[in-house]
Amino acid sequence: MNPERYRLLDEARRSRPDGYKVELSGDLIVMQASPSPIHQLNLAIVQRQFEPHCPPGYFPSGNSDLSSPEVASVRNPDLTYLPEEVIELGREIPAELALIAVEVVPPSNPENDWTGKVRDYPRMGFPLYLIVDPRQKTVTQLSEPNRDRYHTRTERAFGETVRIPEPFDFELDLSRFVPYRG
Repeated sequence: MNPERYRLLDEARRSRPDGYKVELSGDLIVMQASPSPIHQLNLAIVQRQFEPHCPPGYFPSGNSDLSSPEVASVRNPDLTYLPEEVIELGREIPAELALIAVEVVPPSNPENDWTGKVRDYPRMGFPLYLIVDPRQKTVTQLSEPNRDRYHTRTERAFGETVRIPEPFDFELDLSRFVPYRG
């Protein structure tokens, strides 16, 4: 993408209204309303289990803008783990520094997590992508990125467990996740 076009789209993204999460995916600006309590609870369940396994020198971050100008994307995962040194970078955090992207699929825009981010995250360099989908009562882990796709996909139902690989290396318990109602 032309760097000037990217700059203009990114400038538009930064002028977001309060209460919205705004991302950039190529020529698209993706805007979403603030998440529901079920979304937030499921995210908290994930984060609580990841915390004891967080590698030294990393911290959890929710709703940080992670950018990859070379693929014209700025994404804002529900949860990621970043090296502590990123605080020196300000708001422009290179996506390839993240250890994982975790998304809880909203009922209003599932295509963003299942299509746009499945396309963008491997290109941006996320080594792991964990998708919690309360609509389908599933958790999907994508790993082994190679350019434009992930080579490994593991899907489990709520109530089961899924092995989270290094650098976290633990079994994520899916028994407490809450599906969307209605």
